Amino acid sequence: MRLVSLMTVIVVIAYGTVTLAAPAVVPVPPPVQTVAKVDPARFMGRWYEIARLPNRFQKGCMGSYTDYSLRDDGQINIVNSCRNEKDGDLRQVKGRAWVVDPASNARLKVTFFWPLRSDYWIIGLGKEYEYAVVASPSRKYLWILSRSATMDDGHYAELLQEVERQGFEVKNLIKGIAASKGMGNS
Repeated sequence: MRLVSLMTVIVVIAYGTVTLAAPAVVPVPPPVQTVAKVDPARFMGRWYEIARLPNRFQKGCMGSYTDYSLRDDGQINIVNSCRNEKDGDLRQVKGRAWVVDPASNARLKVTFFWPLRSDYWIIGLGKEYEYAVVASPSRKYLWILSRSATMDDGHYAELLQEVERQGFEVKNLIKGIAASKGMGNS
């Protein structure tokens, strides 16, 4: 009798261990899709951050905006700016980007600190270049940008649906503090 009970316990433990160790089936989202075509000249200029996924390099930033300008060598100068949430001081970092997919111009690499570089994909873009959604294919980074410091709530909701459809966690987005409140004007 005792041998049967011991055997039952061993079988239950073994089954539980195998069951718990088995990998869970997690659906893998499809690859991130970029827009079909970007006109680099139209993309240049100032973009205001409407929302972003949390990242360490923007910790303590509010009123973020980015200025892009074409270089003579075809690359892009980047100046990211924001205000420090504690004291309001302007914070800036300069970098550069280059196109890695000339067929669409929607896939770029960026660097702010050599030799580190990162993917920067344009996954959403308004017909008049009034908004842009940029992200990394890993889904670690995402920014919703606008030519103006604010965005209509209805349009923002539409972009959130598109971003979610691409497999991004919209619940983690940090909505930016409007640069029009004095944060992006310097």
